[in-house]
Amino acid sequence: MSSRQNPPPSRASQGHEHAPTNPSGLRQSYNASSYASLGEAASRRDSPPLSPTSPPLNVHDDAVPSLALAGPSTPRRGAPTHATEFTALLSGELDFREHVHDGPCNHGTFSPRPTSPTASLHADSHAQSDSESDSFIPSMDGMLSGLSSNSHKGWKKQWTSRMKSKKMSTSSVLAERHGIKDSGLMYLSYYLPVLVWAREYSWSYFKGDFVAALTVAGMYVPMALSLADSLAHVPPINGLYSFVLNPLVYALLGSCPAMIVGPEAAGSLLVGTVIKSTVDRGNGDDDDAVLHAQLCGIVAGMAGAMVFVAGVARLGFMDSVLSRPFLRGFISAIGVVIAVDQLIPELGLSRLAEANGVGHGSSVEKLRFIFGNLDHVHALTFGVACTSFVVIMVCREIKRRLQPRYPGVAYVPDRFIVVVLSVVMAYWFEWEKAGVAVLGKVEAASGHLFTFQWPFKLSNMTHIRDATSTSFLIALLGFFESSVAAKSLNGNTAFAGIQLSPNRELVALGAANLVGACFMSLPAFGGYGRSKVNRSTGGKTPMSSIILSILTLICILFLLPYLYYLPKPVLSSLISVVAWSLIEECPHDISFFLRIRAWQELGLMMVILLSTIFFSLSFGMAIGVGLSFLQVIRHSTRPRIQILGRIPGTNRFENAESNPDRLEFIEGCLIVKIPEPLTFANTGELKTRLRRLELYGTSLAHPALPRLRREDSNHNIIFDIHGVTSLDGSGTQVLEEIVKDYRERGVRIFFSRIPAPDSDVWRLMERSGIIELAGGRDHFVDDVHEALKMTEVQEIGEPGRA
Repeated sequence: MSSRQNPPPSRASQGHEHAPTNPSGLRQSYNASSYASLGEAASRRDSPPLSPTSPPLNVHDDAVPSLALAGPSTPRRGAPTHATEFTALLSGELDFREHVHDGPCNHGTFSPRPTSPTASLHADSHAQSDSESDSFIPSMDGMLSGLSSNSHKGWKKQWTSRMKSKKMSTSSVLAERHGIKDSGLMYLSYYLPVLVWAREYSWSYFKGDFVAALTVAGMYVPMALSLADSLAHVPPINGLYSFVLNPLVYALLGSCPAMIVGPEAAGSLLVGTVIKSTVDRGNGDDDDAVLHAQLCGIVAGMAGAMVFVAGVARLGFMDSVLSRPFLRGFISAIGVVIAVDQLIPELGLSRLAEANGVGHGSSVEKLRFIFGNLDHVHALTFGVACTSFVVIMVCREIKRRLQPRYPGVAYVPDRFIVVVLSVVMAYWFEWEKAGVAVLGKVEAASGHLFTFQWPFKLSNMTHIRDATSTSFLIALLGFFESSVAAKSLNGNTAFAGIQLSPNRELVALGAANLVGACFMSLPAFGGYGRSKVNRSTGGKTPMSSIILSILTLICILFLLPYLYYLPKPVLSSLISVVAWSLIEECPHDISFFLRIRAWQELGLMMVILLSTIFFSLSFGMAIGVGLSFLQVIRHSTRPRIQILGRIPGTNRFENAESNPDRLEFIEGCLIVKIPEPLTFANTGELKTRLRRLELYGTSLAHPALPRLRREDSNHNIIFDIHGVTSLDGSGTQVLEEIVKDYRERGVRIFFSRIPAPDSDVWRLMERSGIIELAGGRDHFVDDVHEALKMTEVQEIGEPGRA
């Protein structure tokens, strides 16, 4: 005993040693002297604890008004009326809650949470929490069912309410609270946007929609002919079908009013690869237009079915599966392949290439053929193609520079003008007799327009199996481009009631391609280029897509005979412009990745580009998709556990691997943070990573090193599981094995920042026996600092450690 007189206890020391000197009141705390009164307070109150380790609040009624969102927001009788930091702003106006009972209520989800008590109170508080929550849930169910029965009178409305989803039921309660009529038409309008914009459409929109549709038709209808004839190797009219049927269906179901769907260069080229591979296997001939059209319908139908099913299954996140380097590398490779393919008809070497069998070779083989036959180039054909390409590129650059100052230049259909002039000149100067190939008679392969052909017949199963992988990539690329276009065009929409939804976009695009596939059209998805032209020329509503369908139908019915003399070199030059646009963004991405030294992304781009050029498009596609999925799997299966260290002088903990010099470690304790859900994907190496942390104190050390941490440094292991928001069966089993192994080695286990007692994570840990293995509920606390205090208490109580 010291003879020195003890100083008077300070305000902080009168409570427990961690209580602040000037408490803010924002978080309630209690000291050791108040532990005895907690049980009495719990018997007086109806407030259950918030977690299996938390006691009821020991707060005076007049000290802290209720912060719970589950109770009424009106002041209690006898409570102070002056404003404090707890006074709710706009309490009456924004009170959207159902009040279960009158009076104060502090057992809601966001009630003030006290710190964890001692181990003696865990079991009682947990039992009280379970009983209270069990009684609370039926009361909520009864409340919702009562509201539903009052708001839906009549058996028809009751039956409709039973068919509603969980979100719809919640929306019904909210709608009734705010005086909004809850009807089936409101939900149907969400899934059928045509019911929204058709009611709000006015003639003031029609002029802009008509001009926009006419401009898009003048620019992209000739492009559809080029894509079908030059890339997909199907009758040109099948390219026009995709501008008749697909925009019409998308206008009824799509959630982006300004977007125009149509055939794309990448999808058309992939259709051509399917046709070429079918011919190479001996299942058809190069001149079998009927088979080519059927294959086009099968590919479009498969792609549409995949997209549609993905939308129904709510897989709208699929546009994030493929990385940006993969997409840029693959699209650039497609641009190179298209440019090389179009050089052959632009130089007038088509017949010679067909005789030598070069058409089905790789891009390198085609380049070797071109350079070896430069003496056979047809001068007039090359002149027509080169002139058309230069004119279109010059007009494109002029429009790009003038459009910010003169927006009206966007209305100039330069490609349509080039097509019309080339047709007139070919007819006037008789280019066909001079050796220039012309489009010829445009007709359907079956001899009849819009012939219905179901793509999923049993007789087509062989072709369906062969086209599955290519159709999947068409669906993935098409949805990705449509998603980018929709997100870019979603602003400034004319109809506030239409909300962009990736899942509904999948359904709309899938339905459009399924309908088009029944008439053997090319796969069609949203394109940013033509959609931007549509909006910049006045198109604001889906009516522009409907008008585009009507204009294309008029072209099919009345204008096709006038396209007989359309020179094929002009069509090839239109495709070459598209190829240029696919390649021109690649240098920017390469320079960006070089600047940030992203060697992995650059390597992926180069592998896809070179494999496509030197081998084939299918091989490059397989390599790219395989490497991308390997990256995704590698990223998702790597555990991201961290060892934590304490910031000196505080109770805060940070990642010790990122700041090892300014953190302190607790002797005899290893604090491990698990910042992610534990699933079968990322628990495979969890034991190995934990063992590395035990041996070296970091996961960055090479396993060849000898042990660096002493054995007694791991006498206590604290798991911070705040990030474990979900847990599956495999993750639970691995976690149970880890805890069991530690306990057999005499290591004490503590879990901090535990999940809620009604969560699936807590139930799985309870059923699997993890809680019992760890030492009971006493070893599950609210924060790391409290877990450290519990390790000290238990060490003092152990024999030989007093």
